[in-house]
Amino acid sequence: MSRQIIINSGLREKRAAILENNNLDDVLFETDTYDQIVRNIYRGKVKDVLPGMQAAFIDIGIEKNSFLHISDIYPLLNKNQRNKWNSKELGIQHVLQPGQEIMVQLIKEPIGSKGPKATCKVTIPGRYFVYLPFENKIGISRRISNESERNRLRNIASDLVGSNDGVIVRTNAFHKEKEILENDYQFLTGLWSDINENYRSSRAPALVYKDVDLIKLIIRDYLSPEIDKIVIDDEEDYRELLKLTDRIVPELKNRIYYYDRPDPIFSTYGIEKELNKALKRKVWLNSGGYIIIDTTEALISIDVNTGKYIGKKNLQETVFKTNLEAAREIARQLRLRDIGGIIIIDFIDMDTKEHQDEVLRVFEEELARDRTKTALLGLTQLGLVEMTRKKVRDGLGELVQKECPYCQGTGRIISESTMALKVIREINKLALKEKFAAILIELHPDVAAVLIGSGGDKLTELEKKLDKDIYIRGNNELHLEDINIIKKGSKENLRRLALPVNEGEKYKIKIVDKHVNNPVDGIARIRGYIIIVNNGGNLVGEEVEVEINQVHRTFATARLL
Repeated sequence: MSRQIIINSGLREKRAAILENNNLDDVLFETDTYDQIVRNIYRGKVKDVLPGMQAAFIDIGIEKNSFLHISDIYPLLNKNQRNKWNSKELGIQHVLQPGQEIMVQLIKEPIGSKGPKATCKVTIPGRYFVYLPFENKIGISRRISNESERNRLRNIASDLVGSNDGVIVRTNAFHKEKEILENDYQFLTGLWSDINENYRSSRAPALVYKDVDLIKLIIRDYLSPEIDKIVIDDEEDYRELLKLTDRIVPELKNRIYYYDRPDPIFSTYGIEKELNKALKRKVWLNSGGYIIIDTTEALISIDVNTGKYIGKKNLQETVFKTNLEAAREIARQLRLRDIGGIIIIDFIDMDTKEHQDEVLRVFEEELARDRTKTALLGLTQLGLVEMTRKKVRDGLGELVQKECPYCQGTGRIISESTMALKVIREINKLALKEKFAAILIELHPDVAAVLIGSGGDKLTELEKKLDKDIYIRGNNELHLEDINIIKKGSKENLRRLALPVNEGEKYKIKIVDKHVNNPVDGIARIRGYIIIVNNGGNLVGEEVEVEINQVHRTFATARLL
């Protein structure tokens, strides 16, 4: 089986795709508009203790307080409290009080209106071990099935851990020398010492440890002898990958390649197309059947249909083959979309128990490859398959889409931040294929705002990276997903075209809105170009006469006459 990792290090985003036999199997994201906080460790302050829920809310310095259940506070207990814990006599109010400062690690991202979920049972993943500073136990990855190897690894781990800490031996440790495993353990215990020092020197709420970035995550969690190659399209990140690999797993260094072709790497490997499919409700199967994936507040429902597939023998054989293919595809879609929660699957009805058992067996086999914890609960009386998949963060759909303002929440569209990244990729693609010094683009104002950034800093960074002048017009008439490239050419020509006003000119304009950051000022537009009218915030809806003061790349300022 061929396994590859393809990394797109774009401007303001990084994306990593895991391919199996050239088919997209999983995808990882890192963008400057989404900060993943799972596995981060904080010095938090107890805000509220709720005895009725046996839970507390902890202020960790972000918008929403984290939720801490009594089942996750064991490391905080003293010997007497642990005896009461075992006899179920202990309540959370006996351990935590408002204002108390404690160490917590996040185990679930904020989802919807809910804040993140926290635990006091800290775990620190390394390449070969997951370090458990508060649990005296040794666990072995279930993917290591060889009994003699499991015993060898258990003996090595037993020699390393103390009387109060523990480890889980990861799959990467398979057949690794004792010295290499010892180095990983020493690194993790050293990291734990640093975390404790950061904790002691901080005051709540404070971040004391941030989990690794995408490039380091690939090395730590994904690079293994099973990976045939890693291909990355950014030279700086390529050198970083080589350096890290040479230090940690030098024998795999020759599997890392730099992609320097003009075509976007995700397009070359067919990944962009697959990601677009993963946002759609209907997923076609190779046979001609299809599955429908619907999300509700309570659960995810997945329906299997024969579609265009009519088979060659009889109806039951057609149904069986469609269900087998659907079982594999559903497991893949759960990983790709990072779907979590309660999942109900309506396979096509099968008359024979033999067919039912085989479909469930194949489905369970595919789910076993999932890094996220799943539980297959079997068939209901209605013939539906019930399962759960741990929900750690928002899925792919929630990450790159938002509730659609055009259809009042009945559908979904690409979000402004994702659309801004798509615009960057489009400009980058054009820059690789054509020669031009400047470009003028028209976008929905919300997308333009994300692309430009506060004070124009994001646009300045983009222009510097691409060595191009980029002019952006906002147009309320455009759909949020529209990109209108008006013109490409020389800097001088584009400047004359893109900037419709000059300093000292007078205009009659209508103020359409208040300035978001300074409501005293008003906003008007001339051919999509923003005019900030000083002291015009109370004149929304009125036509006024102004004189242009200053002209900038993305806006001009004016004074009322």
